[in-house]
Amino acid sequence: MPKFCFVADLHMFARRSNAERYQDQIIKTARESELCILGGDIFDFRWSKYLTEDETAHAAVEWLREFDSQTNHCQVHFLLGNHDDHPELLERLPFLEQEMKTFEWSRYYYRLGDSLFLHGDVADKTMSAACLKLQREQFAHGSRTELHNRLYDVAIKAQLHRLAPPAVYPCKRVAKRILNYMDNIGHGRETGIKHVYFGHTHRPMDHYLYQGIHFHNGGAPIGDAPFRILQRTVSLNDGENGLESRIRE
Repeated sequence: MPKFCFVADLHMFARRSNAERYQDQIIKTARESELCILGGDIFDFRWSKYLTEDETAHAAVEWLREFDSQTNHCQVHFLLGNHDDHPELLERLPFLEQEMKTFEWSRYYYRLGDSLFLHGDVADKTMSAACLKLQREQFAHGSRTELHNRLYDVAIKAQLHRLAPPAVYPCKRVAKRILNYMDNIGHGRETGIKHVYFGHTHRPMDHYLYQGIHFHNGGAPIGDAPFRILQRTVSLNDGENGLESRIRE
């Protein structure tokens, strides 16, 4: 059974991100894995420290190149989240995939054996694939003003980043919404899915069992919120569990 690691919600380029603290650990874990899945919101266009979206996209591509090199060219699968699903980055990713043999990407989800990987913004409300596409397109990117940043800093100091996720994203509600989306895209329980790995909610979840499926979330390195790198194995040997599927546009 192949070993993989899953990381999401680093929110790099946002000044409240503590992703750099975990950089060495992420690289080490990726080197010990056959596959590293970057689960969306790895980069943050909305709160980027860079002045332009072009600069943010360039920095993201350079980071992915460096990551590929530092992880000894471990296979990397990059998923997009609402904070990095941006036209400037989307335009560059096909060229990056051609350039690096061990890099591939998907916009919405990635299926490997008995596991499904997605960013998790479908947990915001009950969504179909079309609804998710529309929500991503309507999400406001671009750097926030200094006032917005100060307000966000106040929220972090007030520990709202730790208090809000359990209230906004109860485990059962999140699992139910994700499962509804899985049924909509043709990857429901009947297809052999046993595990779902996702981000977005910034709420750690480990083996939360809902309707026979285990849900996993590593949290996010924002402020002092809990965060960890998930490393597991995936089963490829049980009937349709050998299915590998992805969607991009």
